[in-house]
Amino acid sequence: MLLAWAPIPLGSNRGWAWAILVGGAFFILGFWLILWALEKAQVPDALRNAWPAFVLLGAFAALQAFHFVPLPPDWVEYLSPHSARLQAATTFLTGPRETMTLSIEPHASQVALVKTLGYSAVFFLVLALVNNRSRVLNAARVLVYVAVIQGVYAVLMHLSFSNDEHFGTIIAHGTSASGTYPNRNHFAGYLEMMSAVGIGLLIAGLSDKRAETWKAFLRDLVAWVLSPKMVLRLSLCVLVIALTTTHSRMGNTAFFSALMIAGVLGIVLSRYATRNTVILLASLVVLDLLIVGSWFGVEKLAARIEATTVEDVRTREEPAAYTLPLIKDYPILGAGPGTFYVAFPKYRPETVVSFYDHAHNDYAQIAAESGILGLSLLGGVVLLSLIAALRAQWVRRDPLMRGMAFASTMGITALLIHSWVDFNLQIPANAALFMVILALGWISLHLDRAHA
Repeated sequence: MLLAWAPIPLGSNRGWAWAILVGGAFFILGFWLILWALEKAQVPDALRNAWPAFVLLGAFAALQAFHFVPLPPDWVEYLSPHSARLQAATTFLTGPRETMTLSIEPHASQVALVKTLGYSAVFFLVLALVNNRSRVLNAARVLVYVAVIQGVYAVLMHLSFSNDEHFGTIIAHGTSASGTYPNRNHFAGYLEMMSAVGIGLLIAGLSDKRAETWKAFLRDLVAWVLSPKMVLRLSLCVLVIALTTTHSRMGNTAFFSALMIAGVLGIVLSRYATRNTVILLASLVVLDLLIVGSWFGVEKLAARIEATTVEDVRTREEPAAYTLPLIKDYPILGAGPGTFYVAFPKYRPETVVSFYDHAHNDYAQIAAESGILGLSLLGGVVLLSLIAALRAQWVRRDPLMRGMAFASTMGITALLIHSWVDFNLQIPANAALFMVILALGWISLHLDRAHA
């Protein structure tokens, strides 16, 4: 329920909304820990074997906490000279400082730490609670079908050219499908991840049984049409329609690029890949892009990509490009988690009059706020999870685990591509769901390994 709710209140990108998301994760985690202390809950293999990821997440959280710990000015001067100079420049307002912090805005860093702990709790809970096959199926189905409801709502609002007030924010649905997100690019990021989970479910349900006769083939075809697999396939069509009507250039590029990359990797790595898997992946590209998409705006999307000018690209790249001097000034530790909106104005040229609270590039923003050290720690978590998913495709025979491994590989790849020009990981709902995608990589490798 918590994960289904997260996208609804503007992607949980409001103070009260992300507080519900994070607070809910803490509550469930606390309840699980009580059950564990009473020996009513067990530590699954996936949770136990994901300890390297938790070490890196713990180190990243400790780094964030270190940013707002009061330190002697000499220490801050040594560790972050620019931060010390910036705080020393305000002494005429505050008087001489006995202590300083590495963060140029300690309160923003405290908020960022709470969010990080909440996302880590989601990662932990998925590994702890999705601990058998039925729960894997239930969790994946809930995520996909909730996304389908979002997709239907988004497309209908778009086709009706509505401007709807949603939780106090006006969302212009007429220009593009945006669902419950104010920004269509973040809605596209949500659909990328949920589509990956849906494709993983489809792969999990495939078999390599061949029909010996035309009669048997027709019987199997009718059985497939009447089975839940057909509902899932139609659901994926809805998600592709919704993604196409977002008219998000990088969102759609990331989705289809990730589908092809994950497809090739899955076929190359999986010793147990079936012929039907190859057919399914080919049909996803051909049917969804050329047939379904052509009816619901792929031509508009193509026209928008074709009409993209150098000025459009420069506008999207400007915040990230102007962030590079900020990263150079705070190379190792960053200016402080959550402080981009405070630090960036100093590095913004006079020609840029817009206010940017994000860098429109997750890599640049994380490096600016938490330094190369913080970016490396988070990158390690993602890399380890991706390796786990790829290993699962190599060693697992279980179709469900191979399907979830594919979902994790594709979801991670899509967000990594999309993050170059957008800030999906700064949107609480998308960040939390990305942690679910990471957790699926560990689950696909370690769940029921005795029966692999």
